[in-house]
This record gives sequence, C-alpha cells and structure tokens, in this order.
Amino acid sequence: MKMLIAAGMLVAITTGAQAQSLTPDQIRRIDSVFAQFDGTARPGCAVGVSQAGTPVYARGFGMSDLQHGVPITPQSIFHVASVSKEFAAFAVALLAQDGKLSLDDEVRKYLTELPDYGHKITIRHLIYHTSGIRDQWELLGMAGWRYPEDLFTQQDVLEIVTRQKELNFTPGDEWMYSNSGYSLIAMIVQRVSGKTLREFSDERIFKPLGMTNTHVHDDHAMIVVNRTSAYEMGPAGWKISIPDFDTHGATSLFTTPGDLLKWLQNFESHTVGSEALSKDQLTSVILTSGKPANYGFGLSLETYRGVPAYGHGGADAGYRADVIRFPNQKLAVAVTCNFAEATPNSYSRAVADILLGDKLTPVPPAPKAGTVTTSPARLAQLAGVYKSVNSDQAFRITAKDGKLTLENFGLALEAVDESHFTVFGTPVEFIGPPNAVSTGVKVSATGDSMTRMPSFAPTAAQLAEFAGEYWSDELRVSYRVDVKDSSLVLHPFKHPEQVVFPGFPDAFVGGQLGTVHFTRVKGQVTGFRLTGGRVRNVAFTKGMKRP
Repeated sequence: MKMLIAAGMLVAITTGAQAQSLTPDQIRRIDSVFAQFDGTARPGCAVGVSQAGTPVYARGFGMSDLQHGVPITPQSIFHVASVSKEFAAFAVALLAQDGKLSLDDEVRKYLTELPDYGHKITIRHLIYHTSGIRDQWELLGMAGWRYPEDLFTQQDVLEIVTRQKELNFTPGDEWMYSNSGYSLIAMIVQRVSGKTLREFSDERIFKPLGMTNTHVHDDHAMIVVNRTSAYEMGPAGWKISIPDFDTHGATSLFTTPGDLLKWLQNFESHTVGSEALSKDQLTSVILTSGKPANYGFGLSLETYRGVPAYGHGGADAGYRADVIRFPNQKLAVAVTCNFAEATPNSYSRAVADILLGDKLTPVPPAPKAGTVTTSPARLAQLAGVYKSVNSDQAFRITAKDGKLTLENFGLALEAVDESHFTVFGTPVEFIGPPNAVSTGVKVSATGDSMTRMPSFAPTAAQLAEFAGEYWSDELRVSYRVDVKDSSLVLHPFKHPEQVVFPGFPDAFVGGQLGTVHFTRVKGQVTGFRLTGGRVRNVAFTKGMKRP
C-alpha cells in the first residue's frame, strides 16, 4: 500500500509540474478519458502530451504488474509494437544520408538470400509497404508457429521470407502492410553499418534525443527495469499476454510516452537527421497508378477533423500504443497501454479533441450504430460472399436473427442505415441501388473494394474431390483436408482443425487462415492457394505429406 501511495504522489507531482500550459479543466477532462483504467485491480495506460516540444501532461493509470502490485507511472516502459517502424525507417534513412547506401538500391544488393522475383524491390519499397513481400507473421502462422507462445527470431523471419516464390503484387502497384519489410530493413542496417539496429539506434537516435528509457529489444530474456507486463481478458479474468520476440525493426521497441514525445519533437527540431530527411519522412508514397497511399517513413499521414496529423499505432499480444502529432498546432500525444482490449488511437484523439477544441471541424451527427432496425428482406439483399478485386480475400456475410454477421470471422455488423454498417467501429458500405441486391462492399479501413460472387453450394460428391493431403514448399508444412458432417475441414499444421465454408467456385472461406482456393488441371483437383489478409496465393500441392 505504501508503494501505491508513493507512486500516486509521483504522478500527481509530475502532472502538476508539467501542466502549466493546461487549464485545470483540460487536465480534468484528459484524466476522465483514462479514469476507467485507474485502480489497483486492472492494467491500464500511460499518457504523455507535449505542446511546442514542452511536456504538459504525464500520468499513469492502472497497474504495470498485477502479480506484484506495481502501478503504471510516466516512467513505466512499454513494448510499443509497430510504433517501432518509424525508428527503423529513420535508421536506414540516416545511412542513406551518410552516403552508405541509397534508398533506391535494390534490396538484394544487401540481402542476397532474397529470391529474384523478376522485379526490382528497393529499400524504399520496404519502407513504404509497397514491396509486395508477404507478411512474416501471417506466413509463420500458416507454417504452424503459435503466437505469442513461440519464440520468433530474425533468422526465422529471414528463412521463411526467402522461401517464398511469389510476391503479393508487383512492387509499387499496391500498398499492403508488410512486417517482413521492416525486419529486412533492420537486417540491412546491421549489414551496412556493422552494428545491430539496437546499437545503431542507441548511438544515432536515442542518446542524441535524450531518450534514456528507450531501446530496441533484441533479447527476449533481457531484464528491463520498470518494464510493464501485458494482459488480455479471459473467461476467468485477466491473464498474461506478452510477446516472445527476438525479431525487431517491425516491432520490439521498448519506450515510454515521455521518450516518444522527444522523438516526435525531432520532426521540428531536427536534432538528429536533417530538415530534408524529416520532409521525406512525411511525404506520402505515390503508387504506380499515381494515387497516394498516405504513408511515409513508418508513419501514417492523415487529416483528423480537418487538421493535418501524422503518427502510428502498434499492437502485439497484450500491448497497445499510439503516437500522433499535429504539426500546425505543435501538439503531440503518446499513449501506451498494457491490455489487449485497449484502443489507444481513440484515446489519443480524445485528448486532441480536448486540447484543439474549435480548431477541429465539427463532427456531423450520425445515427448510432446498433439503433437502426433493418428488415429481413433488406438483410437478405445484402447477404452473400464478396471477394476483393485484388485477391482471393473474401467476406462471407449471412443474415440471421435480424442481423448481418461476417461469418468467417464471427463478427456482427451493426446497422447505421440500410446500406451502411460498422464492424468494430469500422465503416462497411454496401454498393448498389436502394432496395436491390447489393453488388459489392467497400471497407473504409482497408480501402478495398469487394465484388459479390456467384453462389457456390457443392454437393457431398464435389466436397469429396477436395479431400486429401497437401504440401507447401514455401511453408514446409502439410495440411490435411477432409469432409466431416457435410462440411470441408482444414487441418493446418500444429493448429486446431477449421471448418471452411463455401465461398465462390472452388474456393472456401475460413476465419483464422483466410481463403482456400483449389486449383485444377484437366478437371482434377491438384492443389490449392491460401490467401490471408497480408499474404496471397501460397501454393499447396495435393498428394504430398510432410517429409
């Protein structure tokens, strides 16, 4: 109890000392955003706010370690997952600034293990997520690795990425988030500089910026003072959820909100790097089509309620994080949380709402999702299977008990009106004339367009054609497919069996792995292609088992 009281006093003193430019009402309102996470019985968040580079708010809410009764303070250290990417991108850009490499160099110049896909893949493609290289986490999951229980290393990532025989798309044509690209960036930094990303970042970024509580965590067994544990809610209450990584670049930055604010200020101060480099960081990639993807050097570029902003989020196991800076208002917000259910991007923007006030465009009133009743006839018009125009990724949407369900993920769609729904707060728009069968779906979070597919209802005899053993050279695993209770069942290596549902001709849609699209030669089933959210067309051949 004495420890909790002392920690609480520290937070109060720190907040009071740094809050001179905030009004008492602003402080109270920011506190109220996070008050639900306070207390000694749950994990929570740490929050930092700076104005013109000066910290004006710092506080912790909830517990850093439930087992030992340690509270979160502004000095608590969090794993911030994909927030790491902006630092990896900056590190390789510093090497370019030093003249040690060019961002337009072909990646294979430094990573000779990477296959020649017939297209030039540059370091800039890796930075921008436009390389087409398949995502490491999804590949490892397909190959039987279990997250977060298994230990992932840089070598594991390199081995599975270099076994891939195809790209998701031609480099530069599309934007698709790829953690693999940032792991490869970390490897390039090490091969060119002769220092690990951790050593290079300490020397060139963290120490010059005074980020004394920050490091690239490249040793999962390393003891870190003030490190938070992480959690997720289970049926019996909170349970530990900590990633087991020795891979970095795409993830594994350990830091505090206060240190992240120092980093965000560097976009204006240029203490490390240069003004030209900062400008490059904040310039969006332009796709081959001429369309901007609103992504810079590990940074999402956005307009929030009429105000330009940039930043990035992160999520690994039970850790969640978000940083955002509003350059015109010189406001920066960093939020780090240690529970899986947290949505720090919404908390950071709630803080921005409080501090930017009338500088923001008013939010137009809209019907609250879940309060609109949609007729069974209309739901029937919207139900169906929708496939991405760019890949085999598909949604199987069913109508039952007065609502729509994204069947392959088990998620309910909440109605906003008869053509607009949300799933986990993400807008989903059905395309087509009113009071008619929809022709497609648009998902705002991905920018993807999906087309309604013809119905596919295979008979028992047709299902039997798909049964058998299938082997993938790219994953080095075998899957078994069989028929059970008139359904097709997939048995992935080291994972529980999964029922896959008819999607479109010769294709079945599952939840965890994605779309299984069977291939034929002269009418005979010869294999299948497996497509997930960030991996397309991994090849399996029928009739082969794991050696």
